[in-house]
Amino acid sequence: MRILGIETSCDETGIAIYDDEQGLLSHQLYSQVKLHADYGGVVPELASRDHVKKTIPLIKETLADAGLTSDDIDGIAYTAGPGLIGALLVGATIGRSLAYAWNIPAVAVHHMEGHLLAPMLEETPPEFPFVALLVSGGHTMLVQVNHIGDYQILGESVDDAAGEAFDKTAKMLGLDYPGGPRLSKLAEQGTAGRFKFPRPMTDRPGLDFSFSGLKTFAANTIRANDDDDQTQADIAFAFQEAVADTLAIKCRRALKQTGMKRLVVAGGVSANKYLRQQLEAMTTKLGGAVFYPRTEFCTDNGAMIAYAGMQRLKNSEVTDLAVKAYPRWPIDQLQPIK
Repeated sequence: MRILGIETSCDETGIAIYDDEQGLLSHQLYSQVKLHADYGGVVPELASRDHVKKTIPLIKETLADAGLTSDDIDGIAYTAGPGLIGALLVGATIGRSLAYAWNIPAVAVHHMEGHLLAPMLEETPPEFPFVALLVSGGHTMLVQVNHIGDYQILGESVDDAAGEAFDKTAKMLGLDYPGGPRLSKLAEQGTAGRFKFPRPMTDRPGLDFSFSGLKTFAANTIRANDDDDQTQADIAFAFQEAVADTLAIKCRRALKQTGMKRLVVAGGVSANKYLRQQLEAMTTKLGGAVFYPRTEFCTDNGAMIAYAGMQRLKNSEVTDLAVKAYPRWPIDQLQPIK
């Protein structure tokens, strides 16, 4: 079975073809970073218009790269949510329309389920069950994963997601968009111990997150100190350290609470090197293991959507002709794979 995956939930157009026997055959990604850079963040209308321009050409390019035609595709998977409604509707409309024209089934895929399953694309995928930390610009949550579709949310952010806090703090430091990766790069030049940031909500029971207070602490620290290069790097280091420590503490609690030893980390922030170091050290102490997707599949991509869609199509899940998109879509409302 060969599945064409379409990802258009935000500011990246991702297309991929996944074969259940040969694995990933081809994947293409177009980033809108340059388009949104002048605005300091994603402009939803511009994102939607760019997906309109890029999706069909990328599909053609992906098919050509794999040496395939539409006749070789057995199904189409497209991201239906959560995300920007306009961007989602572009991918949903194109995906559902192509499936109708090619007379093949289509399935709507949950964006975060795609991220959660992205490590399955690796040579050594995690076995079920496991705890998943989904951490990106729009989401921060801990999920108990018993099997595909059998998800229990253990904790989530009550305000800003971790990636959002990274981006906003980077902007306060005067860093260009996209801020999160630039802050992490700046933190590499920072000095440990000069600034001490709080680890929010770690002094109380529970697995929920809150990063808005940490962002405010960063703003106050920036205002109270000189804006020389070293000070900025030291603040960036302290902020990144606080976020990574907070995530590691919560992940440790989740593993102990569930009795599991396997941790999956996915989403854009999972590419952060310092966070990976902290989580690997934590899981090693617990006698467990941590799994990630390769760096190129940490951010939004079509490969994860093609893989997730294949699991759903194999479970006889088919989306009807109505084109629907869901800007909000709780992951624990998905149907378990039988």
